[in-house]
Amino acid sequence: MPKPLSVKDRLHDQAAALTPAERQLTSVLMRDYPVGGLQSITRIADAAGVSTPTVIRLARKLGFDGFPELQAAMRDEASEQFKTPIRKREGWGDTKPGSAAFTAFAEAVFDNLSRTIDRLEPDTLDAIAAVLADRQRPLYLSGGRITRSNADYFYNHLQIVRPAVTLLGASPNVWPQYILDMDRASVLILFDIRRYERDLARLAELAKERGAEIILFTDQWGSPISRLADHVVNAMIEVPSSWDSTLAINLIIEALIAEVQTRVSDTARARIEALEDMFRSTRIFRKST
Repeated sequence: MPKPLSVKDRLHDQAAALTPAERQLTSVLMRDYPVGGLQSITRIADAAGVSTPTVIRLARKLGFDGFPELQAAMRDEASEQFKTPIRKREGWGDTKPGSAAFTAFAEAVFDNLSRTIDRLEPDTLDAIAAVLADRQRPLYLSGGRITRSNADYFYNHLQIVRPAVTLLGASPNVWPQYILDMDRASVLILFDIRRYERDLARLAELAKERGAEIILFTDQWGSPISRLADHVVNAMIEVPSSWDSTLAINLIIEALIAEVQTRVSDTARARIEALEDMFRSTRIFRKST
């Protein structure tokens, strides 16, 4: 069964109906989401420069009975961020046998894809594609223990269609060697989902100090790196498993790969043909018949 909408989802759905004061309040709630919503109603109102009745009205507009219920929802979300693999699995209830388990898993994935697509901001994706297609800007990629595979996949495809793409080494001990070459032209692409990794956050901080632009792919709650990132893509990741699913993230990656290739088509074709010539000359791959 799909999980209920998060507070962030509800704010997204109601964005067009929010008043200027409610938008100010939303900005404060999103600044350190969801932890930012766990302060007292007075402190939240003061931080946003609005009245406490405005906080209550926003809570009701989002479908809650009042601020305490909204805050309880955000407290639950904060707890969800730090679930261990065992607790993640327990949160989905009884295990289904055989094909029923596969169906339940597939339905959860399809729901993740649908909800991720619904909440994507076209302007954000367009801005990211423009940055990635700028061949004058060196790209650096890294991910966490689970999301490193996403970073590696993205790297492999970007490196084929454009130059100056680097996948950071797996060990944080070597990251300073990459950061040393970063400047305002550089772009750091990070993948970080719950059980957020401190090493990645520190990498983002150091890169930001060098002036690098940061693109972050994260989950529905949002990695702490969101505060530093210039572009953030939130994807739904929950499935009936001890582990989170990154299929929605990969969907976005593949769409961006296609868009970037289109934008750099004048040189991408030559790079791909040169690469294929190398494959043929080294006989790395068997020729298909």
